[in-house]
Amino acid sequence: METFNILRDGNMTKSLIKLGMPVVVAMLVMAVNNVVDTFWVARLGTLSVAAVSIAFPISLFFTGIGLTFGIGGGAYISRLLGAKQVDKAGQVASVSIITAFLMGLFTALFFYLFLPKILIFMGANNATKSLATSYSKLFIVSCVIGTINVSSGNIVVSQGASKISGMAMVFGAVVNMLLDPIFIYTLHGGVEGAAWATIIAQLLTTLIYVLYFRKSPVKVSLTRFNPTLQIYGEVIKIGISMLLLQFLQSLSISLLQNAAVRYGSEAVAAIGIVLKIVTLGTNVVFGFVKGLQPIAGYNYGAKNYGRVRESIRCSLILTTSFCIVWSLVILSFTESIIACFGDDQGVKTIAEEALRANTILFFTFGFQFVYSTLYTAMGKAKQTLLLNISRQGVFFIPAILFLPSYFGLGGVLYTQAVADILTTLLTLFFALNIHRKLKQINKTKYE
Repeated sequence: METFNILRDGNMTKSLIKLGMPVVVAMLVMAVNNVVDTFWVARLGTLSVAAVSIAFPISLFFTGIGLTFGIGGGAYISRLLGAKQVDKAGQVASVSIITAFLMGLFTALFFYLFLPKILIFMGANNATKSLATSYSKLFIVSCVIGTINVSSGNIVVSQGASKISGMAMVFGAVVNMLLDPIFIYTLHGGVEGAAWATIIAQLLTTLIYVLYFRKSPVKVSLTRFNPTLQIYGEVIKIGISMLLLQFLQSLSISLLQNAAVRYGSEAVAAIGIVLKIVTLGTNVVFGFVKGLQPIAGYNYGAKNYGRVRESIRCSLILTTSFCIVWSLVILSFTESIIACFGDDQGVKTIAEEALRANTILFFTFGFQFVYSTLYTAMGKAKQTLLLNISRQGVFFIPAILFLPSYFGLGGVLYTQAVADILTTLLTLFFALNIHRKLKQINKTKYE
């Protein structure tokens, strides 16, 4: 099969681009979709932007569930395909996607039961609580559907069929962007209209994945839903790090917004805007290394360690080059970019500084994520866990709890930069370690 040939022996740079570029485009479109959402909601006023920003961390819990079973299952599937176990790969895919959906339903029930308290923890105050609640009730529905899409997308990419995943994500994002102004303004739905647009877009994305799996060599169906402790063990040992990553990211954003709300709704709205802009850059890197994951996983399973090392080198060059160019563009046009999101001078002043603060260390992001993805693809559970939770958990959370007490709003805005410095140092340690081990394994193989 052509996709397996790409994983096994295609030109590395071309293979990474061929597998990663569709996902890069898709995730970039999704990030643009988030920015467009914010653009339209910003026309409703500062409180509306703040309300939608407050609800945003909720989605990360559901994304975490989708990634747990999508990346965990995908890494296992890549290794199974490398070992020529296609039928077992179909069983793993079915168990992963269906379990993700069921877990999404249980998570939604939890959020509905405790929604008022959760929103207050995430930064809601008397001015934003009502709007945030109205939006969140519908937003949670879209998040449940999203667990299916996130898990399915990663399972599809693990087979080397990244074009399908890219097409599904692009289609859903474009539909959402087209429906936003209609539901928000034409139908007078306000922030709830934005949530309805997202629900419809998510459903259409799911439909694309359903149609794909009907013809995929790795079949997904209810009849193949035969969960075993062995499958869950293989999936969760890798995927659990993604669940913790998203949980910690949600917690870190909630703490960030909680710290910002002391400086008014303008600060919460500003941080919400900046997070959407930053996601444009991070999503490109996330999307690109989706090409690395199946190549590294397949060749690690096939014991082709030289190709694993080559995939790392090419990925580092491509991702770091992008991160440097992105940083230069953002830092050069900060004021013009922020000016697109309304005329509130208080929001603009805070957002400009926040955007610069979140960009100065972005050139290290490709390095960080290439190695966390590599350990994921190789099935190294402990290392994957630590690398995935370090940036937004181990380092970010203590920083956001400590820095604002001494540096005020500046401490809030520069927390991510501090976390990036420490995460890069940790990643460097793991990078040196894995290269040393791969050299030793490759040398032993040919002795």
